[in-house]
Formats: sequence, C-alpha cells, structure tokens
Amino acid sequence: MRRREDQGPVNLIELAKARFTKSITTPETFFAQEAEQIAQACWAMARRFHQGGRLLAFGNGAWATDAQHVSVEFVHPVIVGKRALPAMALTNDSATFSGLIDSATESFASQLAVLARPQDIAMGFSQDGDSTNIFKALECARQKGLLTLGLLGGNGGIIGRAGYDFCFVVHTQDPLVIQETHETLYHVLWELVHVFFEHEGLLS
Repeated sequence: MRRREDQGPVNLIELAKARFTKSITTPETFFAQEAEQIAQACWAMARRFHQGGRLLAFGNGAWATDAQHVSVEFVHPVIVGKRALPAMALTNDSATFSGLIDSATESFASQLAVLARPQDIAMGFSQDGDSTNIFKALECARQKGLLTLGLLGGNGGIIGRAGYDFCFVVHTQDPLVIQETHETLYHVLWELVHVFFEHEGLLS
C-alpha cells in the first residue's frame, strides 16, 4: 500500500486489476461486435491491393505512430513468406507535412489530392472521430473513389456518422484502451488480408 500525496492510500494491486480489466473487456466486446465487418473490410482491402492499390494511412499525435506502424506491417511483413504490400503513412514526409502546416485542417486531404489513385485505400485514425483534418482527408478519399476506413474512439464523432466504407469505433473515452484496440485491429486486418491472398480466386 502506498500513499499518494493529499489523496490518501492507493492500492496499487486494485489499480492494476482495474486497468487490466478495462484493457481486456473493451477489446473483447469490440471484436465480438465487429467480427463480420472486419472480415468484409479485409476482403475489400485485399481486392484493392490485388488491383494494384496502396494503403495510405494518417492520424494525429499518438495516432500518427499507428499510421506509421500499420504501413510498416504491410510493407515489411514480420512473418516469413508473406508478401509485401504497398503502404505509406502520410505523416512520414516531414517536409511536405510541415509545408502544409498553415492549412493544418487540409494537410492530409492535400496530400491525398495529389497522391491517391482510385484503387487505393485510405485509413484514418482519430481518437474521438471529430478530427477535422482526418474527416476532410476521408472526404477527399471518398470523392476520388478510394476504399475508406476510419479507426475511431468515443462515440465515433463526425467521422463515424459520415457513412464511409468501414468505420470501427472503440466505445470508450480511455485513449490508451482505444489505441490498444486499434493496434490489435490493424494486426488482424493485416493477417486476414493475407489469408485472402492465399485464395486469390476470391479477389477477382
């Protein structure tokens, strides 16, 4: 038992148990509810890759690292024998990104307007679904014919209500649990995309 200054005793074991419970139950609920949509998203992504498309991922702050993480997963598979698939994080080009800083709400949309092709996949990360620049980027992607995916938290916000191809909302306000669930989700997306590539007749 320890004491936190001015807050009385803190039971670290109970705090740890509560944290582990939240980290387990929220993802369990999410994946039970979203299993069918996840499978459909994987099939749609695999078809885009099969057609020569690329994954273009983007997010803000800590979620920028998830955009980088998921792009690395596809480009550099960690499992021997899995094919590399084209992907990039729009947050990686610091020169371009900083050059667009005066129009921060348009930064990702501006990149997509130049880089994106209709067969590509746009994956936007937002902690609460209300990130204006993520919303505008997904709008741009939809207008250009890309497959659009939102990985969101909270209640999904404006992005969750916008009717993109796939929006996966982790219904909690805890940013750590949201990000943990997103990380598991895009690992599942990566794995199942490769399952479809093992049965390429399904991708025609």
